[in-house]
Amino acid sequence: MNRIQGSTSPLRTPRRAAGSNDDRSPADDVPVSDDTPLIEGIDRIFGGLGVRGRVVLSQLPLSVTLFLVVVAAVIFSPATLVNDTFRLALLAHAILFGLCLAVPWGRLHPEAFTLIPVLDCVAIGFTRHAGGPSFNILSLLLVFPVVWLSVGRHRHRVVLAVLAAVLSTVVPAAALGSDPAQAPMIRTIFLPLVMAAIAVTAHVVAGALYRQRLTLVRKDRDLAATLAESVQHQGLLDAVLSTVDVGVWVVDQNGQDVLTNRAMRTDPSLARLTRAAGSAKLFHGDRTTVVPPEGFPAARASRGEAFTHELYWAGEETEQRAYSVSGRAIRSLDGTNTGAVVTFAEVTALINALAAKDNFVATVSHELRTPLTSILGYLELVLDEPGHEDIAPELRIVERNAGNLLGLVNDLIAVASESVELVLRDTDIADLLAAAVAANQARAALCGVALVLDADQPLTARVDPARIQQVLGNLISNAMKYSPDGGRITARARRNGKELVCSITDTGIGMTEEDQEQAFTKFFRSARSRDTAIPGAGLGLPISKTIIEGHGGSIGLTSAPGEGTTVTFTLPADPR
Repeated sequence: MNRIQGSTSPLRTPRRAAGSNDDRSPADDVPVSDDTPLIEGIDRIFGGLGVRGRVVLSQLPLSVTLFLVVVAAVIFSPATLVNDTFRLALLAHAILFGLCLAVPWGRLHPEAFTLIPVLDCVAIGFTRHAGGPSFNILSLLLVFPVVWLSVGRHRHRVVLAVLAAVLSTVVPAAALGSDPAQAPMIRTIFLPLVMAAIAVTAHVVAGALYRQRLTLVRKDRDLAATLAESVQHQGLLDAVLSTVDVGVWVVDQNGQDVLTNRAMRTDPSLARLTRAAGSAKLFHGDRTTVVPPEGFPAARASRGEAFTHELYWAGEETEQRAYSVSGRAIRSLDGTNTGAVVTFAEVTALINALAAKDNFVATVSHELRTPLTSILGYLELVLDEPGHEDIAPELRIVERNAGNLLGLVNDLIAVASESVELVLRDTDIADLLAAAVAANQARAALCGVALVLDADQPLTARVDPARIQQVLGNLISNAMKYSPDGGRITARARRNGKELVCSITDTGIGMTEEDQEQAFTKFFRSARSRDTAIPGAGLGLPISKTIIEGHGGSIGLTSAPGEGTTVTFTLPADPR
């Protein structure tokens, strides 16, 4: 992924000094921005001149044109230069240009500069009048001061421009003793009208350009702010991605590498996945089954799959590392997949620690089972021998507790090994369910729970009846423990095609979504069960899961707080 480098700054406008008007243009009051691409050159030149420089620049076209007129007069009509009035008019133009250079306009009122174009109009009138008919064309020079006055945002300058055009005719005529009414109609009537049209047009066009400029400046400011925010977010993202120890891999919709963070690049096993995804090997949780290229997490996520905390092994056999992998697709506004994000959290140490814990539990459990078996054997002998009738009740309690402890040890061994030995034979699941319900009726009555059987007959499957009986006992026992206020427990069994579906439903305290996610985790007990001192070691559901999956079936649950829980497992049905 191409990252944006560097930083950007928002639009900058010249700051106005206290008590100064130096940032106001004599032709317009548009704020200056030196970052807008379309007006960057103009703003850099015109905006940096100051008020005096801008006044001089506005006067310069007229002054240059008059200079060219003088040059032309010297060449083609030298007699005109002998006219004192013509020379005085030229001197007036020179004085006006000198005033533009000399007057500190920034210290005066913002409207003070308008005196220059008004006087320009009068001076043009004298120049035209003194030059005679040959110089009537000089009336066109009025365009310069008229446009200068009109392009501002203030409407009164348009009126001032029209008035200045009228003065260019009236003042010279009055000063030189001629009747303005005797002047040509094109000068007395049409010239002010044309100048008025030019003034209005210039004002309208300047207003439209001003508004367009403001829009561009505003958009540029917004873009600059957005870019600055994006750069800031990019920096924050880079800092976060380079800090976390989780490998982050971003791919496009074709599964091609777009972005990897430091943890992904520095881990040899993960770096091999990004550099040579086609040849790198990835294994499933059993560490032996190779994941095909289309089953790689990046390929799955780019197809739109979402998965969380799936276990994979990467690397060579002697250096394999375990990773908890999660993936999510990146979707555009229209819902199209544009790529995916895959995270790799190394859990090798955790997997090894869990394996060591299971080995420890299995070892200790095996060591405990031998003396417990001996204790139960000798208790049985003692109970069978006469002469111990007076302590028989106490011995029965010892026998029962030792039997419970032996059952817990066997559960620990089963959980630690994550497998159970099965002795399969054809069995009617409905009979097993009925027997489990009957065995727990007395306890259910003591708990105030109605235990109901609802099963089809027969439901034959090839299973280990003792293990399935253990599962049913665990589920019914849990249902009663988590129904402290009574209620109803329904044990159901049905055939669904090639599967047998069995469920235990209670109306007890239920489970939260977080508890449901951990329900089949070894030794997990909900906070509610701990707070209410409900007995248990958190092994019933994990053992049941191990047994059911050992038969080729599946188990799951649905629950809601205060609405009870339903645990459902499926087994392959007898095909006959």
